[in-house]
Amino acid sequence: MTTAPWRDPALPADARVADLLSRMTLEEKAAQLYGVWVGAATDGDGVAPLQREMTAEYDWDELITHGLGQLTRSFGTAPVDPDVGARALARAQRRIAAANRFGIPAVAHEECLAGFTAWRATAYPVPLAWGASFDPELVEQVGRRIGRDLRAAGVHQGLAPVLDVVRDPRWGRVEETIGEDPYLVGTIGTAYVRGLESAGVVATLKHFAGYASSAGARNLAPVRAGVREFADITLPPFEMALREGGARSVMAAYTETDGVPASADPGLLTGLLREEWGFTGTVVADYFGIAFLQSLHRVAADEAEAAHRALAAGIDVELPTVKCYGKPLVAAVRKGRVPESLVDRAAHRVLLQKCELGLLDEDWRPEPEGPLDLDSAANRALAGRLAQESVVLLDNPDGLLPLAPDTRIAVVGPRAADALAMLGCYSFPSHVLTHHPGIPPGIEIPTVLDALRGELPDAKVTFAEGCGVADPDTAGFAEAVARTAEADVCVAVLGDRAGLFGRGTSGEGCDATDLRLPGVQAELLDALVATGVPVVLVLLTGRPYALGRWHGRLGAAVQAFFPGEEGGPAVAGVLSGRVNPSGRLPVSVPRLPGGQPWTYLQPPLGLAGEVSSLDPTPLYPFGHGRSYTAFAWEDFAGSAADIGTDGSYDLSLTVRNTGDRAGTEVVQLYLHDPVASVTRPDVRLIGYQRLELDPGAARRLTFRFHADLSSFTDRTGARVVEPGALELRLGPSSAEVRHRARLRLTGPTRVLGPERRLRCEVLA
Repeated sequence: MTTAPWRDPALPADARVADLLSRMTLEEKAAQLYGVWVGAATDGDGVAPLQREMTAEYDWDELITHGLGQLTRSFGTAPVDPDVGARALARAQRRIAAANRFGIPAVAHEECLAGFTAWRATAYPVPLAWGASFDPELVEQVGRRIGRDLRAAGVHQGLAPVLDVVRDPRWGRVEETIGEDPYLVGTIGTAYVRGLESAGVVATLKHFAGYASSAGARNLAPVRAGVREFADITLPPFEMALREGGARSVMAAYTETDGVPASADPGLLTGLLREEWGFTGTVVADYFGIAFLQSLHRVAADEAEAAHRALAAGIDVELPTVKCYGKPLVAAVRKGRVPESLVDRAAHRVLLQKCELGLLDEDWRPEPEGPLDLDSAANRALAGRLAQESVVLLDNPDGLLPLAPDTRIAVVGPRAADALAMLGCYSFPSHVLTHHPGIPPGIEIPTVLDALRGELPDAKVTFAEGCGVADPDTAGFAEAVARTAEADVCVAVLGDRAGLFGRGTSGEGCDATDLRLPGVQAELLDALVATGVPVVLVLLTGRPYALGRWHGRLGAAVQAFFPGEEGGPAVAGVLSGRVNPSGRLPVSVPRLPGGQPWTYLQPPLGLAGEVSSLDPTPLYPFGHGRSYTAFAWEDFAGSAADIGTDGSYDLSLTVRNTGDRAGTEVVQLYLHDPVASVTRPDVRLIGYQRLELDPGAARRLTFRFHADLSSFTDRTGARVVEPGALELRLGPSSAEVRHRARLRLTGPTRVLGPERRLRCEVLA
């Protein structure tokens, strides 16, 4: 028996795919370009925009006779035992392979934003907590662990990470982002990509591009970002994750920028992504994003035209289920409305990726190798470490924290005794189980209340909810105040409830009108503070909220961004002192709820000044976070110097733990460009290093600055390094400067290409 060339693993992948394509009919090629969402709800609340309206009926047996590109969320649609789910997925793959002429299975994809979105799988901290850790090495370990669980279950592609840079904290999906700075988003996101890809899972970068810049922080609203904002803030994290992380897929954003939807933008998806950046992987649609070209954007008259626009722009795969790339596309090609070459181009990319994944090999088998444990002890330990590193001590002015071990504590608030307070909107219990009442979460999620009782067994701990998360009922205030008045200290646990499309206070489609605490939680906090008992505010949220109303009135303030299933013990550990807080803010915390939208990346006119009565200066700046120990920054070496516009410069310092306990410092390097041909942010992050030090221990750090890190997009649209003065600033946050180095770049203006240096090397 002679093996067809496309089955021969000794041949180059391109040659195998070319041979296979030459044997396929139009219908078979088109079938590789869409997914199918088995079991997706067509009534009630969904987990994707307009799911009920957009999900169509289909005949599964008939559909798979031509093959199938992707299987959508076999685990993430309904609660299913992981072992049962893996076997069911394997059976489905066998059916797909048996039904089509070439025996080609589908790519199975799942969400993995804060862990594998499956029942009984570990719920890790959300990406905003990754940013708060300032620890890319740990995030890479998390990505690798999640990737291994996905592959063990038969999943090939993960729809993560989100690389959108926060531009307005009122946006509901802030919890899914890594922060408000492109360098932090890029370095942390790239680490996650490396971890996922190292496990053999295709990482999918979301959402390309501009999604987080939607007007008024409204989900899917038009993007009105300028050319330079798009180039210098929106795009760099994606470029880094592709070049350094090796991501093999990109998801097109729902939004439109200056009238052009991302899903129909060849300049973005082909010109920039492929021709300039050299990307060779697959571009997938966000769920229903191609059909939205007709129904929401109205740039296509029918499904066939929507398919044509998306294919021409560069979208290879329609997700989550077949609609435009199926019969409407095939009919349009037959009628000459759509060139078959566009189908061939996309099918080649899809099949090339299947070849890389081993799905075209004769020895391919979908069956799992053994029992699955998606919430292993190792997973939980990793989730716990990341949760601990992400908790931010905002303030502790009089040393109230750590709490005394035998004190009387009143724990108050709607987030104190609710396990879901730990989880973001893409965790399985919040994302899916809300549609399946009565089904247990499948994982252990200690609450702050339970964890604190375990952390301080000699303390007398009482509890009162006080109010709900978002409802206006104040009937519980009286009991909360009474419990507080009887205590030595009150721990007020407030914050968000993650949800989807208005079913929560944070999450996809849960955008905020302002940055007041939801419901009557602010009034509850006022009542607790008025008792005169010291109040420790603990926030479990998906975005920052304005806290200026209580500045100087709290005993301490702690911020955690949906810290995952081990978040309760992490927060309790910070309160007890077992954990020395080391998180740093990935987003600014505002003083006033109306002083936004604002992020720290502001040019001079975006800062406080006499021209406006509104002061947007945050209460706690980007990068801020306190510790239970102290650090000295000594022996700085960074004198004034001239370097070329293609040159580099080292600046060094020694960081010493001067306290009596081990702790972590995060040294941050910022760039200040005093004069440029276009306005520039007053400061922006270009490097950082997390240092764990025992008492009395010290480490020497060297930041290797290269002139490429000062580049920006000029008036012509070119990325340039301009000669002139620069200032490098080392500090513990974006608002505090410990050391400065003044540089002058000399020589000609340099125009940079895609091979420019993207990160600052740190020698420690």
